[in-house]
Amino acid sequence: MPLEFIRADITTVQADAIVNAANGSLLGGGGVDGCIHRAAGPGLLEECRTLGGCATGSAKVTSGYDLPCRWVIHTVGPVWRGGKSGEEQQLASCYRTSLALAQERGCESIAFPLISAGIYGYPRPQALAVAVRTISAFLEQAEMRVLLVFFDRASFDIGRQRFDDIAEYIDDRTAETALRREYRRRPEGGLDNAPLEQSVCSAPLAQEDVAPRPLNSARAAADAELARRLAAMDESFSQALLRLIDERGMTDVACYKRANIDRKLFSKIRSDPAYRPSKATAAAFAVALELDFAGAQALLGKAGFTLSNSSKFDIILGYFLDRPKKDIYAINEVLFAFDQPLLGG
Repeated sequence: MPLEFIRADITTVQADAIVNAANGSLLGGGGVDGCIHRAAGPGLLEECRTLGGCATGSAKVTSGYDLPCRWVIHTVGPVWRGGKSGEEQQLASCYRTSLALAQERGCESIAFPLISAGIYGYPRPQALAVAVRTISAFLEQAEMRVLLVFFDRASFDIGRQRFDDIAEYIDDRTAETALRREYRRRPEGGLDNAPLEQSVCSAPLAQEDVAPRPLNSARAAADAELARRLAAMDESFSQALLRLIDERGMTDVACYKRANIDRKLFSKIRSDPAYRPSKATAAAFAVALELDFAGAQALLGKAGFTLSNSSKFDIILGYFLDRPKKDIYAINEVLFAFDQPLLGG
């Protein structure tokens, strides 16, 4: 997918370029900077000595040396001084400049740490918001796979209030499901406890209904019924998706970018009416098309999926489908925080 959150050591990530959160000297330091220099070997430091340092908000590029990437893009993030000293603009510039350098070198993929969120003290939820906002603006105009890399769970933070709100929503929905199950187990619970001898259709079968048919006649009737059902088959996921795109007056490009979907995957879906997407891909298109819960449920049904209160993924998606503005990156931040699959392809 174009923008992805992953937990990993950035020095092991397979990408055309990785970004180093460097200091102004570019000569190595602590945190991510030190890890990258150690993993790359002495050649990286030797080349960095020739660059003459780097200004805050800017970036410079070197070879990857012993790292599993072609390029290392060194960028200098701002030190947090309370948010009133131009930190947000400088941090956004780090991402924009790094992405531009990667694009100039023909990179198809790039991996970022969360810049300035370590010893430079930028609050993690705010640093994440700047990163996602800047990267998503870039991806509106460009084709590239961008990874935001977090070393561990503690390094990813969407904000306590936001996390608690979603957690409470999940608890409420799972509690409702548990209550419904308990009700069905009670003697007064209704249809689930109906006596087995009760039948939906209590009318006696006519004699001709129980008499065996000749084998050839039964087979012909079965074949005719199958043909009838196939002729009445509903539209496929691909057909429904393309119809909805047209009905909303969207372009294909706008739709797959809003869905956080790779262009190549969208081409497969468009060209193959029988294409069966993953649930995360189908849900991503529901968000891109700004469908409500019922509309999303219908679209996912075309691919053989449903949304229920028995899955955290489904509950979180439902939480956002109930809201007028649907931002796929905001949804993915929450899914990532709760260890769920991300939307996209």
